[in-house]
Amino acid sequence: MSGTKSQLANPSAAASKGSKSLRSMTGYAQAQAAENGVGLRISVRSVNHRFLDLHLRVPEGFEPLEPRIRQIVRERVRRGHLDVTLRYELAGPAAVAVNQEVAAAYLRAAADLRTQFGMKAEPDLASILRLPGVIGSSAGPASSDDEIARLESVVARCLTEALDKLDQMRELEASALFDDMSGRLTTIASHAARVGALAERARPAFARRLELRLKELLGEASIDPARLAQEAALAAERSDVSEELARLASHVRQFESLLAGSSDVGKKLDFLLQEMQREANTLLSKTPGNEAESLEITGLALEIKSEIEKLREQVQNIE
Repeated sequence: MSGTKSQLANPSAAASKGSKSLRSMTGYAQAQAAENGVGLRISVRSVNHRFLDLHLRVPEGFEPLEPRIRQIVRERVRRGHLDVTLRYELAGPAAVAVNQEVAAAYLRAAADLRTQFGMKAEPDLASILRLPGVIGSSAGPASSDDEIARLESVVARCLTEALDKLDQMRELEASALFDDMSGRLTTIASHAARVGALAERARPAFARRLELRLKELLGEASIDPARLAQEAALAAERSDVSEELARLASHVRQFESLLAGSSDVGKKLDFLLQEMQREANTLLSKTPGNEAESLEITGLALEIKSEIEKLREQVQNIE
């Protein structure tokens, strides 16, 4: 039992240093790029999800770039609901052009109205330019293979920058989650070590309770000391929690190791928490009686279960 206590009372020192690879699934980032009069802005918003759930929004004409965008995102993100939005605009002299045919149609309509109603006022040029369809882009999105290839390079560079920024934000949030989870692991280890010490002290109480129970059942009949010792040993074995504490210690160490040095650990951590909850439930089921030690073990096991549930809530947001 003392070995188990030592294992549980000393959480891994590596865990206290944090993990650069640990990432939250929540974050937002955007990036911009401009080249040859083309301006792009890509925003990425991420929230937690059991799997990778990717939603793209791209302007009309950019559909050929969607497979490349999805490939880049899947290479960088394993889990989470991601909204990736691409916005496109022309910049510089290429950004503005006058649709002369539309403008001419407005002017003809104005001339007809002047003739019909005998109006002398001349149309205002600034007002004409503000009418729908008069001002527009001199070019649209990619149409030729060469333009698509050129835009794909710009989009890939812009998206990579946005994902880099997203990772920075997700790692920053994961750092806070890491500190919280490390604290809860320390609490679990401390409580479990206390359970081990109490279980050792409670063994004589279990034996006394068994002897009293047998006397109640047998009345004045004598009790064979050998049989009493045998029954006491069986009762002690049924109430022995050393295996549960050893497994709990192993799970805590694995949890700390994953936090400190692995990526894409959310699902693994969730599985470990299921195992830890199972051990906590067994601790409760193996703690009979109303002696002070038994009641304290029950209280500690309940607190361990509570900490495990709080860990589960945090793990839901780990990639």
